[in-house]
Amino acid sequence: MNSGKNGRRVSRAAVISMTIEKAGFGGKRAQLALTGARIRKLGVLCFLSLLLAFAGQAKTVSHKQALRALTPPDGTLLFGAYVGGKTGEEDDMTLNDVVAYERLVGRRVDWVYFSNNWYRSRRFPVTTAKWIRKHGATPFVRLMMRSDPEQDHADPLYKTKSIARGDFDPDLTRWMQEAARFGTPILAEYGTEMNGEWFQWNARWNGRRKGAERFAAAYRHIIDLSRKNGATNIIWVFHVNWADGPPKSWNRMEKYYPGDSYIDWLGISLYSMQAPFETEPTAFAEIRNTFARLNHMAAEKPVIIAEFGTDVHNPREPAAPWAKAALKLIYSRQLPNLIGFSWWNETWPNDDNPIHDTDTRLQSDKALTQVFRRYLKR
Repeated sequence: MNSGKNGRRVSRAAVISMTIEKAGFGGKRAQLALTGARIRKLGVLCFLSLLLAFAGQAKTVSHKQALRALTPPDGTLLFGAYVGGKTGEEDDMTLNDVVAYERLVGRRVDWVYFSNNWYRSRRFPVTTAKWIRKHGATPFVRLMMRSDPEQDHADPLYKTKSIARGDFDPDLTRWMQEAARFGTPILAEYGTEMNGEWFQWNARWNGRRKGAERFAAAYRHIIDLSRKNGATNIIWVFHVNWADGPPKSWNRMEKYYPGDSYIDWLGISLYSMQAPFETEPTAFAEIRNTFARLNHMAAEKPVIIAEFGTDVHNPREPAAPWAKAALKLIYSRQLPNLIGFSWWNETWPNDDNPIHDTDTRLQSDKALTQVFRRYLKR
C-alpha cells in the first residue's frame, strides 16, 4: 500500500492506474488489466515492467530492481508460456496467440518465452519484446546462437570457443546495448538444454571432454558483455535438461555451470512422450532428482520449470493425468526454490506423415485444458 497526496491509503493497483492515466494510457485494455484482482494475479513480476513502460521512463533498471520485480510473493508461483507459432521455429508467435492461450487457461501469463534465432537475425528482438511488455508480461528470450534450426550436428560458425574468444563481440555488443535501451526486465538464456547432445552447444560438438568448460566460458563472456554494456535489466537463466543426454561424465549438467556470480535463475526441461508413436514415458516425478542436483550445485538460486509437456495423442500415456501429477507436485511446495513454470504448447512435424506430428497443445485436449484451469485458479 502507498499513501496518496491527501494522506489516504491507496492500493498498488491504484498507483499504477494513476501513472497510466497521467501518461495518457487510460484505454479499456489498461483499465481492465489493472484492477486489484488482476494485480494480485500478475504479481510482482509485471509491476515494475508496467510502471516503467506506461510512464515512459527510459532509464534501464538496475539488476537488483529487475530481480525484485521478477520475484513472486511468498507462496505464489509465476506462470509463463510458450504458445507456439506457425513455423515451428519458436520465434513467430503473436499477441493473438498469447491472448488465446490466456483465455484457454483462465489466467494471465507472467512471461512469454520465445527464441532469438541467429540464423534469422543477430539483433535483439525488440519488436517482439515490446508487444510482450505492452501486454503486461516479461519477455523471456532464448539466445539461440546457431546457423540453422536442425539438431544433432556441430555448428559450422557459432562454436563455444569462438564465442568465448570474442569472434561475435560486435554483434553481441549491439544486442546488449539494444537490450539495455529496452529498459525494463528481461529474462534471457544462452545454451538451452546444454547437457542434451541434440543442441549445437553441447560438449559433444565442442571438444567433448573440454566442451562443458568451453560452454561455461562462452556463457560467462556473454554475460560480461551484458554488464559492460549496461544491460542490468537482464536476468540470466541456466537452463538444463532434466537428465544428462548422454549420461557421461563429460556431460554432467554441473560441469556447464558458469558460476553463481553469473547466473540468476536455474531452469529445467522435462518431457514425457514427444511423439504419438513413442513408447517410453517419463514420470514427472523424475524431476525431483534434477532439483536435488541443482540445489547442491547452487543452493540459493531460484528455479523455474522452463519447459514441460507430453504429446496429447499418444495412446500409451494420456496427457491430462500426466499433467495433473506434474501440477500436483509443482504446487506441493516440495520442489526446493521453485518460483514458476511454463508448459510447452506447440505442434510440430516429425516426418512427412501428419499422423506422426507431435502435439502438446492444450487446445487439442479438453481434459488437459481443464486440469490447467483447475490448478491455475489457486
